Amino acid sequence: MELAGKVAVVTGASRGLGAHFSRALIERGVYVFGLARSMDQLKDVKKHLGENFHPIRCDVRREEEVREAFKEVMLTKKRVDILINNAGLGRFGPIEQMTTEDWMVQIETNLNGVFFCTREAVPIMKSQNAREGFGGHIINISSVAGLLGNPNLTGYNATKFGVRGFSDALMKEVRHDGIKVTCVYPGSVATHFFAETGREAPPHAMRPEDVAATVIHVLEGPDNYLISEVVMRPLRPKK
Repeated sequence: MELAGKVAVVTGASRGLGAHFSRALIERGVYVFGLARSMDQLKDVKKHLGENFHPIRCDVRREEEVREAFKEVMLTKKRVDILINNAGLGRFGPIEQMTTEDWMVQIETNLNGVFFCTREAVPIMKSQNAREGFGGHIINISSVAGLLGNPNLTGYNATKFGVRGFSDALMKEVRHDGIKVTCVYPGSVATHFFAETGREAPPHAMRPEDVAATVIHVLEGPDNYLISEVVMRPLRPKK
């Protein structure tokens, strides 16, 4: 896809990978709608990224908020070429100590949020394909935790395995409508994620800008060329 002039929606855009995805897209001439729960943090991102970053306060766990966010996108730009389902979180610990609240917040954010946003984007992209011969590209950010289980990550594993299955099924469902679907499985990335889970970041965690560069590479592929899965890991694993 030629990225200049395209329109993207990025969830979890207020910091971490989402902010880096937004920056990399804007540097290539994409207009980015950044979705997140904190408008203050989104406004800080806008200060650095400029007028091609459009902040929208949206909790992806809330169906109606997602619907309203996409209405704003369509009123403003009337199209969606790229959707990056990036918003996600983890709650780690032994299963017997996991609260129902911790379980549900992972399900609602990591799975429901992907579903709600994708359901809004797909009809738009199908319409674009009917008019233009190519619909768009959906990138779902899973994790290596979506490929193998780990002790004390039961809830997180369950949601990221779910994103994997969702992405594979969706890819097969919409590819004939000119819509690409790619599931990305990053290993450890040096972002705020580890601080929020109470774990220490590995010493050789990947840089978020390098993950963003890989996503840009996937997006810039020829229209009839689909990279359906990408696994990325730090070269030197945690001992």
